[in-house]
Amino acid sequence: MAKRGDGKKFSVLIAGGGSTYTPGIVLTLLNGLDKFPLRKLKFYDIDGERQEKIAEATEILLKERAPEIEFLATTDPKKAFTDVDFVMAQIRVGKYAMRDVDEKIPLKHGVVGQETTGPGGIAYGLRSIPGVIGLVKYMEKYSPDAWMLNYSNPAAIVAEATRRECPNSKIINICDMPIGIMDRMAEIVGLKDRNELDFRYYGLNHFGWWTDVRDKEGNDLMPQLKEYVSKNGYWIGGDYDKGTEASWETTFKMAADTFALDPTTLPNTYLKYYMYPTQVVEHADPKHTRTDEVREHREKNVFNECARIVKEGTAKDTNFVPDDHSTYIVDLCEAIAYNTHQRMLAIIPNEGAISNIDPTATVEVPCLFGSNGPERLAMGEAAQYQAGMITEQNSVEKLAVDAWQQHSYTKLWQAFSLCKIVPDAKVAKDILDEMITANKDYWPELK
Repeated sequence: MAKRGDGKKFSVLIAGGGSTYTPGIVLTLLNGLDKFPLRKLKFYDIDGERQEKIAEATEILLKERAPEIEFLATTDPKKAFTDVDFVMAQIRVGKYAMRDVDEKIPLKHGVVGQETTGPGGIAYGLRSIPGVIGLVKYMEKYSPDAWMLNYSNPAAIVAEATRRECPNSKIINICDMPIGIMDRMAEIVGLKDRNELDFRYYGLNHFGWWTDVRDKEGNDLMPQLKEYVSKNGYWIGGDYDKGTEASWETTFKMAADTFALDPTTLPNTYLKYYMYPTQVVEHADPKHTRTDEVREHREKNVFNECARIVKEGTAKDTNFVPDDHSTYIVDLCEAIAYNTHQRMLAIIPNEGAISNIDPTATVEVPCLFGSNGPERLAMGEAAQYQAGMITEQNSVEKLAVDAWQQHSYTKLWQAFSLCKIVPDAKVAKDILDEMITANKDYWPELK
């Protein structure tokens, strides 16, 4: 365990260096060198060409702001994973081409097409499992004392698979969606950011509820937040939401509809897909989904900015900024490195954290983070409404991992059919059969 001021510097690997989120992580790391000093920064990606575009801009940024940090971008796992303290994993197996399939095939059948929920999320999960497990094995081979903080989606299915396949590995599965919502909560009540909130939360990834939110003096913020969310969802508007994409505006606003189902808690935004799937499909364009939006906005903007930095040879006026994704993962590294016991969310085996839920379920709950990783906090019993939904969705995730492990067509059909988003087993089978063809290069052969 390191101590602040002892001179120790850390080596960080970003696995998925070609991700559009990478520049934000780099900037967050550079902005926090006084709290979390670096000696080495590495990128690893199997798509060297995509990664290189971001790496070239990063190299310029580092030379201008922290030339003492050693930098390497590579497609060689041995070079990447040797001598690292933390691995930040954010891979997308199949890239946007397969995300496009995940979203558009279900919509053809009148079912929600979304990258982490429903049939699309299950399909993505079966691609992600071997990719993330491969990263864990590289880390254990070349840097066995390192920690992996995994953002790779769909986090719930990945967490269930790593729980089974890598039970003793130092991998922590995380998600930035609740983090972004808590920043919005802080804005609503007039606080600086999520770090000024104390909270209780339970559920599965993209499938959870806040049961208590307070400030650091213990003042109950739930009444004020509930009143706001009942009218506006988590949408703030104005300068706060300047540049927010249209699909996200809809998602944040629909939290008001989801909240109405249980006004005793505050919902995660992704619950809209499970509680209002008909409405979501009615407002969806099967020919222009979230993938297209990302390509037109985030991906285009990130790679254009990287190209501009390289062309001009300077990053001094870059428009890259830290975001929820980057600040959260760096905060976690700092908490583990310095044993701070900061309270943050993680997706971990339940083991009693939610007392009336399967102990082997991979739940999302607050944990205290220190040098030994996360220590889950007890959230008590889930209410009947939440317990029923969690049990059903967790069964979907377990069946999906069963299907991957056993190469079972039937288990995967069961997973698709049990999912609340899918209307019946016939529709589930039609979607599954199309998904099998589309994923032939990624899924195991199902029998």
